[in-house]
Amino acid sequence: MSPQDPRAQDPRTARTKGRLRESLLAECADRPLAEVSVSAVVRRAGIGRATFYLHYEDLTALAVDACADVVHAAVDALHAWQTGPSALPPARPPAALAGFLADAAGRAPLYRTLLLPGGGGPLGDRLHRELRARARAERAAVGAPHPELVASAVAAAFTGVLADWLHEDVAAEPEALADHLWALLLALHRAIGPGRGPAAKAAQVS
Repeated sequence: MSPQDPRAQDPRTARTKGRLRESLLAECADRPLAEVSVSAVVRRAGIGRATFYLHYEDLTALAVDACADVVHAAVDALHAWQTGPSALPPARPPAALAGFLADAAGRAPLYRTLLLPGGGGPLGDRLHRELRARARAERAAVGAPHPELVASAVAAAFTGVLADWLHEDVAAEPEALADHLWALLLALHRAIGPGRGPAAKAAQVS
């Protein structure tokens, strides 16, 4: 559905898609996406198959939509320390980052289907894209050098480590992983030093 489609603003559409998202997450609570059927999702949601296909091409498309909140939660968790445009990043990660990781671990079976090892997959692509855009904009706003380069490195590192952790290729408890990720992201920002002036120091992490 394109942004111009009038159904995009229809409250009935929003409710229907919300029910489908909730139904899918419930179906995936104890089994992987590959074992879930459209029939099971629409039956739980109380919605017809034709209505499902009116909104989504397949279950993967629905799953990516259902997981959109994890992308926003990840971006917000990484920026929870920012209280103003000149705020400096703390040495320790914001508590929201460990909280996000703990929540992600609880839905690991579904996320592993969409976020492949190394950070690929539909969820990985979306997470990388949104993290990169946020980091690039904030680094550019305070005059830090090479915002595109550093933003790409930050987004790739976070997405890749998160994916490998969810696939159990990286062993760490959520709080420990938050500490390690935070140190890694700070190092990436500092590898190409901040711009001149106090305001630029705020770009050391994005």
